[in-house]
Parts: sequence; C-alpha cells; structure tokens
Amino acid sequence: MVNPLKVEKGPGKNHPGFRRAVLFFLGVIVLVPFLFPFLWMLLGSFKQEVDFMAYPPVWVFTPTLENYRNVFFENNFGTFAINSTIVAALTTFFGLLFGIPGAYAVARYKRTGFALIVLAARMAPGIAFLLPWFVLFVQMRLTNTYFALVTTHLIFTLPIILWMMIGFIEAVPREIEQAALVDGCTVWGSLWKVVLPLTLPGIAASGILCFIFSWNNFLFSVVLAGEATKTLPVAVFSFLGYQAISWGPLSAAASIITLPVILLALIVQKYIVQGLAAGGISG
Repeated sequence: MVNPLKVEKGPGKNHPGFRRAVLFFLGVIVLVPFLFPFLWMLLGSFKQEVDFMAYPPVWVFTPTLENYRNVFFENNFGTFAINSTIVAALTTFFGLLFGIPGAYAVARYKRTGFALIVLAARMAPGIAFLLPWFVLFVQMRLTNTYFALVTTHLIFTLPIILWMMIGFIEAVPREIEQAALVDGCTVWGSLWKVVLPLTLPGIAASGILCFIFSWNNFLFSVVLAGEATKTLPVAVFSFLGYQAISWGPLSAAASIITLPVILLALIVQKYIVQGLAAGGISG
C-alpha cells in the first residue's frame, strides 16, 4: 500500500548532475579571467584600427585579414617563426640529452648537491647571466647564432627537465634495473632499455614544457639574436613605435605566437596524467 504522506524527493545537492553543474560553473568562473585577454587579443587581430581603438569597445564589427597579411608579407614573420622553432627544438633536444642522465644520477646516486646547484641557476634572475654570456659571445663572435640562443635558453630549461624527471625515474622500481644488470646490461644500457621506456610520459611532458619556455623566451633573444636569428617574441617589437602602436598587427602577431603554446599545453595535460599513472608501477 502506498503511503500518501510519503513525498518522493527530487534531485538534491548529492545528485551527480547537480555536482557536475556546480563544477562547470566554478570552472567557468576560474577560466574567464585567464581566457578573456586571449579572446580580446584574438578578436583584435581581426579588427581594423578604428574598431580596435573605439570606446566603448566594439563587439560587432566587420572582420579583416589585413593584420595577418601585414604580419606575414610585410614583416617576414615566417622566417622568425622558423627561427623560434629551430631554437626551441634544439633547446629541447639538448635539454633532454643532458637532463635525463642528470636526473638519473640524482635519483639513483643521490647527487643532491648537483641538483641544488642547477635549481639555484633556475631561481636566479636571467639578467644575472645575461651580461657574462653577452661578453663571452661577443669575444667569441657567436652573437646572432643559434648556438648562443640555445646555450642561454638551456640555463632555464635544463633545470625544468632535471627536476621533473627525478620524480619519474624514482617511480621506476630499482628491482627492474637490478634484474637488467644481472642479465649483463650496463648502467647506460639499463637507463636506455629500462628506465627511458618506463618514463616516456615524463619525457614527453618535460620536453614539451621545455619547448614552451624556450619558445616564449625574450630576454636572451633580444640581446643575442640578430636579423638572421631573430625569434618571434623579439619580432613582435617591430609593431611598437615611439609615437604609435600598430594594435591590429600586434594582436595578430601575438595570436600567432600564443596558439602553438596553447596547443602544446593541452598536450602536456594528457602526458602528465599518463606520467602520474606510470608512477604507480610496482615491482
């Protein structure tokens, strides 16, 4: 018999749909302050100068590709993009080449002094390294070269790789390496055949972060790069004048620089999750 006084409860605060809605709402609140500047920059890249400077701001306008045409065909932006890609790729390659063995030494042989020295280099302001490097490269006639840019970028990217990889390597059980050594593998062979395959998510995540930091680096590039090796962050300054600023082309150039970073950041999230799962390996 149905109790007439019993009232069925509707979805309350514990309902999964309600919790998802609350999380979505909180996520929107958190993301809006971060995404709004990029949205404003992206919209500005399609505006004419009169629409960009209008007050109150114009949200409905006739889009134009003139700003992007200006960036690519009047400012040699494609060459600067190639320079940035070459410098960031070489920095990532050499960062991984030196950072992974360094992280292995710290994780397995407790070389904490070396790790602290590298960390101190990362914490120091970039200007502290700029003048010595500049004097050295001028004396060696290495300014306006990829070698100078890659070497200086490694000051900040190498510590990132080192400290990220320490955790991934420590998550690999020692018993697996010991078994490989018993089977006749050398220490370098164990690193190459055992540790690296098990830490691939960490290598991918740290490598992409290294690429992003090098791609965005401005301080060393503005001093050490010349016309032949100018990178994108430095090239953006061509749109800043003493009397006027070309806001439309500047927004277009900034959007072009930011888009690869956003895409790589999305990729990093996936590999970091995989890396945390790989850290749960047990022997």
